[in-house]
Amino acid sequence: MTNFLRVALFPDAYHEANGVARTFRTLEGVARRRGLPLLLVRCGASPGSHHPQTDGSVTTIELQRGGWSFPLDADLNFDLWLWRYAREVREQVRTFGPQVVHVTGPSDIGQLGVYVAKSLHLPLVMSWHTNLHEYAGQRWSRLLDYAFISPLVREQTSLWAEAKSLWATMKFYEYADVCLAPNPELVALVAQKTGKPTYLMQRGIDAEQFHPRHRTRPRLPSVVRLGFVGRLSTEKNVRFLAELEQQLLAQELTNIEFRIVGAGSERDWLAQTMKTATFAGVQQGERLAQEYADFDIFVFPSRTDTYGNVVLEAAASGVPCVVTGEGGPKFLVDPDESGVVAHDDAAFVAAVAELVRSAERRQSMGEAARARAQRASWDAVLDEVCLAYRAACTRGHLVGEF
Repeated sequence: MTNFLRVALFPDAYHEANGVARTFRTLEGVARRRGLPLLLVRCGASPGSHHPQTDGSVTTIELQRGGWSFPLDADLNFDLWLWRYAREVREQVRTFGPQVVHVTGPSDIGQLGVYVAKSLHLPLVMSWHTNLHEYAGQRWSRLLDYAFISPLVREQTSLWAEAKSLWATMKFYEYADVCLAPNPELVALVAQKTGKPTYLMQRGIDAEQFHPRHRTRPRLPSVVRLGFVGRLSTEKNVRFLAELEQQLLAQELTNIEFRIVGAGSERDWLAQTMKTATFAGVQQGERLAQEYADFDIFVFPSRTDTYGNVVLEAAASGVPCVVTGEGGPKFLVDPDESGVVAHDDAAFVAAVAELVRSAERRQSMGEAARARAQRASWDAVLDEVCLAYRAACTRGHLVGEF
């Protein structure tokens, strides 16, 4: 698509080590390569100028979060006073002259983006990336683990927290002219709850960056490495990794080791509980590609991921993936061909055990996973997003906002 609109993008994360940040760092690179006019308004931790900096077709404004910030996750903060930049950013956006504004969620920078779009009467696209309502329910449930209440009360109050969080999040997305969501289930949910046109925004993969050639271990190892990459937090269901290890060892599958890449609040618990696990911390670039390629099986027990960039990265590295039947990752696996979609914990354990026992099955699934991942293109993703931008401009024009 050559006739690209001028876009102002306000991403929730950019420098962080998470799927949202990797997605928009990559899309920024695609936009620059294609010479597409993009204004990127993002947050950074380091002091520096928040005046526009231009590199090729991409102009960047970087804002610093301050002392009014509080942590939302291991590497992501929310600044209650980010509004101090509102007037300045609005004028910088006006000078850039975008035709549409894209916000990626109800963060501090996302709220600032909505204000800028509405104050300048610009069409607004909002993309859904994180199931915040499910996070709220799971974190509330974990908090109540320390209270002397019955399991039934804990479950009911957690469901209440999830429902209220979903309601509040959807109220935020109602500001959009057009929405984007990463999998078909969420497209339907967002469209139903907001009443707004909702388009599919998938993810691409650099199949040269993530490639089996980065492997440093033998192709037929004596010890089968089970890998996980992601945030080590409650909502990723990472404690199930310890249960998985225990179940495999109970089946006398002692030729296993877990390799866990990432950081988060559950890291210490996992280190104290698991017998075979080593921890690589957060990795990027070539080191991350090597970690993936050295896995023999990728295990991803999360039930809340909206897409699962890490599943696509593992697949591109030629690694079969075992995922749950909930959330977006199941759409990235061809069941029993490139990996396994497990619909309960017992099926998850059984699938991993079978792959541990069969090197031939691991190899065939890994080849199929690589072939599937190679079909994912970041250029195609950007073109899909462009369709939503144009729909927002048309919708804004029809309702007298653009």
